[in-house]
Amino acid sequence: MEIWHARSDHLVSLWPGVALCAVIALAAVFVAGMHGGPPMLYGLLMGAAFHYQSHDPRTAPGVDACMRVVLRLGIGLLGARITIGQIESLGWVTGLIVVLAVVSTVLCGVLVARWLRLSWSMGLLAGGATAICGAAAALAIAAVLPQDEHRERNTLSAVVLATVLSTVAMLLYPLVAGALALPPLWAGVFLGGTIHDVAQVVVAGYSLGHEAGDTASIVKLLRVSLLVVVVMGISVVVRRLPSEIAAVSSPRKFKLPVPGFLVLFVGLVGVHSAGWMSTSLQLSLAEGSRACLMVGVTALGMKTSFGGLARTGWRPSALMLATTLWIALFVLGAIEVAMHL
Repeated sequence: MEIWHARSDHLVSLWPGVALCAVIALAAVFVAGMHGGPPMLYGLLMGAAFHYQSHDPRTAPGVDACMRVVLRLGIGLLGARITIGQIESLGWVTGLIVVLAVVSTVLCGVLVARWLRLSWSMGLLAGGATAICGAAAALAIAAVLPQDEHRERNTLSAVVLATVLSTVAMLLYPLVAGALALPPLWAGVFLGGTIHDVAQVVVAGYSLGHEAGDTASIVKLLRVSLLVVVVMGISVVVRRLPSEIAAVSSPRKFKLPVPGFLVLFVGLVGVHSAGWMSTSLQLSLAEGSRACLMVGVTALGMKTSFGGLARTGWRPSALMLATTLWIALFVLGAIEVAMHL
């Protein structure tokens, strides 16, 4: 009984912060619907305006729970959008282009971060956000990085910059595809292989027609499916680091070798691929994922102040711009080669 009362008291203590994050997230979605723009960016900025609430004893536990638990649940539910058949339909050439683009962009992030005298973790966040799926990838990677005083600020920088650059790419890249006279199929590969966030890929792709939109969406989902591989790899590397660097817990405490939200991600991909998921359930899980991500991103914004973000300086912006240009040029170069095979 005492354990039950302790747990119920803990859940009750979470509600003020959880409710606050949910209300701000709903407001961000409403503003985005009224005026246009990425809802996650609105959620981040509106959450940051309530930064002081992240230190209030009444709301701090709930904000922390949203940033850790709710956010990871949203990432795991992304698996409901992907099937193995969708990935196979792209063909090996497109698959190879996407895989090489993702790997090279993550490496580019780490190398450019070192050149700019930024931390290796900031390089992974920037490279992963650019290479895979923008804000969601940055949040997933941050979940397995060592805990330090800069992690939340670096994560917020990566999320904000990825969202802004993704919006710019959504407007600019269809014009680039048109100027280069790319066929609809390869235009879709370019858009789906380079734009950061899923929503912006869909808008940009279908602005060039149905074939380009379908291809861009599937290519983007392939990039999203690589999230589990990249995060698992980073998790394994972090666990092998010295404890004073990785800030890992005692080895006597058992931990899954793979974060739980990635197990959920892979499981949902398998269930969806096997045809065991109804359309209504798939749509419900996709909506649940978006809702959890919005609430989690809002909590992330609340945990970091505008002043802290400004103190990051110009280097994170230069880093994100470098990784964005790299993946765009890499995919365009690979498409040029593939078209002449």
